[in-house]
Amino acid sequence: MPSRIQELVQSYSSDKINFDEILERNKWLQSESMNCILSPDSDGLLSALLMSKYLNWNIVGFYDGKVLLLKNGISCFDEKTVFLDMEVFRSNVRSIGHHMVNYNKRLLNKTRELSKLFQNNYAQCVQPNLLREFDAKNNFRIKYPFGTVHLLLAILGSRLFNIKIHKEAICPLFFVDGTFNVLYSYPENVLNWLSYLRFDEGNNPLKELFQNDYTVFSLIIDMDKFFRKRDEISVTNERGDRLRISETDGSTYNITENERGLWDINDDAVDRISEFIRLLASLTGWDFDESKWYFSDFKLFQFTKVDFLKRNWRVNNQNFSKLLQLNPLSWAMTSGDNIEFTLEEPNKLF
Repeated sequence: MPSRIQELVQSYSSDKINFDEILERNKWLQSESMNCILSPDSDGLLSALLMSKYLNWNIVGFYDGKVLLLKNGISCFDEKTVFLDMEVFRSNVRSIGHHMVNYNKRLLNKTRELSKLFQNNYAQCVQPNLLREFDAKNNFRIKYPFGTVHLLLAILGSRLFNIKIHKEAICPLFFVDGTFNVLYSYPENVLNWLSYLRFDEGNNPLKELFQNDYTVFSLIIDMDKFFRKRDEISVTNERGDRLRISETDGSTYNITENERGLWDINDDAVDRISEFIRLLASLTGWDFDESKWYFSDFKLFQFTKVDFLKRNWRVNNQNFSKLLQLNPLSWAMTSGDNIEFTLEEPNKLF
C-alpha cells in the first residue's frame, strides 16, 4: 500500500513547468541590467550572483521582512527593480520566491474579492507553489523543496544560457535552504519536483547538479568542509552565510546613518558577507563583481513583522482572510500552524 505522501505526489506526477510561458509573462527574467533587492541569506546571495553573472544585474538592496535597505534613487515600483528570494504582495512589484503563500485555494475560489486581490497582487511574482496551484491546507507536505536559485537555474539554463554546474558548486547549492537535508528526508517530493522542473531535459543545469558523481560519504565530507569555511566567517550571533540587518524586535542591526541622512552597512559586516560571497563565487564560477553590489547610501524602511502564533490566531480560512485584508507586504507559511507576515508599519514603500 502506498504511503500518504506517495499518493500525494502521484496525483501531481504528470504536470510540467512551462518555461516559455513564464519568460513570456515575466520578461524581466531575461532582461539585462535589472536592479535587485535580496533576502540577505545564502539563497538570495547565490541568486544574485547567478543573475549578475548571466544578465548583468545590480544588487541595490536587502530585505529581511523587518528592514528594507534600498539604494537611494531606486524605487521598488520601477519596472527595472526585482525582489529576489522574497514574494512581495504588490501588483506593481516584481518578485521571485519559493515559499508557501496560499493557505486554501478553495477559499479564494469561492471568495471573489479575496481571489481578485490575491491574483492581482501576485501578478508579477514568479512562484513555484503558485505555478502548481499548491496551497498549505492540501499540499503542504509536497511544497517546493529547493531554493530560489534552483528555480532560476532551471528557467535560465533551460531556455537562455548554457549554465554548467561544476562539482565545486554542488555543496553551496545543496546548502541553500537545507536542500542537503531535504534530499534524504523527503525523496518522494524531491523526485516529483525535479520531474516538474524538467531536470533531465535539454540543457537544464539541475541535471548536472542532482545527477553528480558524488558518493554519499564524499558528499558528507565536502559539505562538512563547506560548513567549516562558513564557520570561519561567523561571529557571535551572526552566521557567516547571511547579512544581519535587523534585531528580533525589528530595530536595525549592522547599519549606521551617514552624514547625508542615508544608511550604510557597517564595514565589518560588509567584510564578512563579502568574504562569504567570494567563497560562493569561487565555488560556482559566478563572478563577484563588486561594482554591481551596493552596501552604502541606502534609504531605510522599517516594518512590523508578526505571526499568527503571537496574535493567537489559528491558521484557518477566517484568519487567512483577515491576513489578506491587512494587505501585508509579504508573508510565508513557516509551518502547518503558523504564518509570518510583514505590515507596512511604521514605514511605507510609497
